[in-house]
Amino acid sequence: MQPAKAALNSDNMGNGIRKVKTSDLELKDRLVSIQRVTKVTKGGRTFSFSAIVVVGNEDGIVGHGLGKASEVTTAIAKGIEDAKKNLIKVPVIHGTIPHEQVAKFGGAKVFIKPATEGTGVKAGGAMRAVLESVGVRNVLAKSKGSSNPHNLVKATIAALLEMRDALAVAEQRGITMEKVFNG
Repeated sequence: MQPAKAALNSDNMGNGIRKVKTSDLELKDRLVSIQRVTKVTKGGRTFSFSAIVVVGNEDGIVGHGLGKASEVTTAIAKGIEDAKKNLIKVPVIHGTIPHEQVAKFGGAKVFIKPATEGTGVKAGGAMRAVLESVGVRNVLAKSKGSSNPHNLVKATIAALLEMRDALAVAEQRGITMEKVFNG
């Protein structure tokens, strides 16, 4: 894992949440899902759109957002702005994640596992968008339970938030890196 740049202004809170401020980041956005919502009123049907968007710099930073508007482009733009407010830092080591992780959000359960070089991103739609945005190039992922894209994105981000690299484990335990690996 590369050391955090000074421009990130990230703060590691005691509860495991690693928030990142957007200052000089080049973020790429990916549209996960867009849905047309209908509201029936006395005057007829009113259509609006909701868009789930994931943004990331493909180097360990990712965020998700939801935008709602009466037009598709406005909903996507609102989703991107919301995603930029929810950025987190994730440890990515040699293009994969540090260890296996299971997470759950609502009815969606996700399992992500590191993979060797050349495997690629073996994941379904919503999980794939999150993992590619964070910069993971080799990973095995499985979603169980609900396939609702809202909950899948949130469960995948929850799993990534629980990731810790060897340096973070050594600092937390107050031991050397060598002792982490060799016992």
